[in-house]
Amino acid sequence: MIRDRPVSVMVRARSDQGKTRDHNEDTFLIADLTEGKDLSRGGPHRVGERGSVFLVADGMGGAAAGELASSMAAEFIFNHLADRWRNDQAKNAERFASHLRAAVEEANDHLYSYAAEHPDVRGMGTTATVVGVLQNALFLAQVGDSRGYLIRNGIAYQLTKDQSLMQRLVDAGELTEEEAANSERRNIILQALGPDPTVRVDLTWQELRRGDTLVICSDGLTGQVRREEIAAAVRETQDLDRVCEHLIGLANERGGPDNITVVAARFDGPGLRPDSPSGEVGYQAFPDSQESEDEDDPPVVAKPEVPTPAPEPSPPPPVTGPVTTPEARRSGSPRTLAVITVGILLLLAVLYFVMQAS
Repeated sequence: MIRDRPVSVMVRARSDQGKTRDHNEDTFLIADLTEGKDLSRGGPHRVGERGSVFLVADGMGGAAAGELASSMAAEFIFNHLADRWRNDQAKNAERFASHLRAAVEEANDHLYSYAAEHPDVRGMGTTATVVGVLQNALFLAQVGDSRGYLIRNGIAYQLTKDQSLMQRLVDAGELTEEEAANSERRNIILQALGPDPTVRVDLTWQELRRGDTLVICSDGLTGQVRREEIAAAVRETQDLDRVCEHLIGLANERGGPDNITVVAARFDGPGLRPDSPSGEVGYQAFPDSQESEDEDDPPVVAKPEVPTPAPEPSPPPPVTGPVTTPEARRSGSPRTLAVITVGILLLLAVLYFVMQAS
């Protein structure tokens, strides 16, 4: 970040029930962490010394459980950051990223404990894509399959990686992205906040440039609208309300089988470097152990859009799955939570090739 120069952001958000659901289990959050204010109505604000946070959470569990899980997660994450991060003496990127991870992990603890004490919502869960903005960078804490995209020079780059069975098979080279997108198993996710006592948060980062637009959304959008169409919507207008409305409209025109939530944020100001065709954008793990002593420079260089994923420190926490609650079956929820072991993944890969051969 260029010292003593501001970064400004314009944010808008929309959430829609879709065409087939009888209620909305999605939640979004927009907040100024410097002032400790919820700004979910959107609008422009300056990114202060404690940054800003945007969140999309997609609840699961049926009845009121999914809606409760997503709203509780958003509230807990905001309260953690507005309290503990704002009162932390440090103001650097590493501490901020650490607080984002801790907020998501503790939200999982809170949801898990609440469900254990309330049998009527047992099995509730939610995805969470939490984006923190500090100085010239985004920090993304991810659990589940809601997504974050950055649109730069009219091209949309996916910053998050789905924690899903299909993404695992794509990473292993067993499926193409197109095959995964069309698979009947595309809604099987490997993690969510709430169902299990522990969760592994995927923490990534991205340097911002002037004119960048961030879009975070639930899979009710990405299941129906392609990445190129998200980029086109951002290219065609500066009005972020229209961007959100257009994207939700596309998803509903194609059946609207799920709740749809979109948060769009555009960044500008002299605190950001000018846009550059050579600027790399994509999924980039945040180096937790690396101190960023010089705030003028980003801590690492971002990878290309479709990188080879770094080895994971540990597999997702095991559960007996797949898990589909009775409430989810009654509500017709397309999402199923399952943590697939290595052995099951290999078996699925073998079955896939046998079917292809036949």
